[in-house]
Amino acid sequence: MKLEVGAAPVGAPSSLAGRIATLRGRIAEAAVRAGRDPASIDLVGITKAQPRESVVVAIAAGLNDVGENYVQEAREKYLALPRVRKHFVGHVQTNKARAIVELFDVVQSIDRFDAGRAIARAQRELGKRTRTLLQVNVSPAERFGVAPDEAAELAARLREEEGLQIDGVMAIAPAGGDRLQTARAFERAARTFHEVGGTTLSLGMSADWEEAIAHGSTMLRIGTAIFGARL
Repeated sequence: MKLEVGAAPVGAPSSLAGRIATLRGRIAEAAVRAGRDPASIDLVGITKAQPRESVVVAIAAGLNDVGENYVQEAREKYLALPRVRKHFVGHVQTNKARAIVELFDVVQSIDRFDAGRAIARAQRELGKRTRTLLQVNVSPAERFGVAPDEAAELAARLREEEGLQIDGVMAIAPAGGDRLQTARAFERAARTFHEVGGTTLSLGMSADWEEAIAHGSTMLRIGTAIFGARL
């Protein structure tokens, strides 16, 4: 199978396998600099707008987690994949909750009670438990996400009233923000994570994952640095 899929960033290895190996090495180095165990950081490959071939190749190269923003794309790419954890990272529409639970193992983007309740009901109907994270809004430009000071209350309510397994938080740094803006956003997300509880702090994308590791991220959501530019 051809490995040279996607357009690699300048200076990056030309193959998917090479990009993944290089990225894992850089993640390990960043973790050590932050005084952390590299094994404490999971890598999720975001496959939005990438062909199924790329997903299969990445899994064969050792990628254990993949993520999608849209249910329809996941239906086309994720059915009958080799064993891998599938993450939903897009906005949760309540009318698609059942499809989300059917297709994914982790839902990273619960941002309101109705969304969490819909996912919990779908889990009960299907007899399938998925891990869930609260999406916390730490960027003034971001449309979705619960306010940080409301997150702990939302998590408690969903746990108590719906039995939903809230395992931490996910957040997105300000788009195009400088390092100081990113650091402040990640600091706020990390504080919220400690208030919400759980095991997973999902911070960091292709442009800011090193800063995310420095602020305690346990899960990086990487698209371009793995798959190259979207085709």
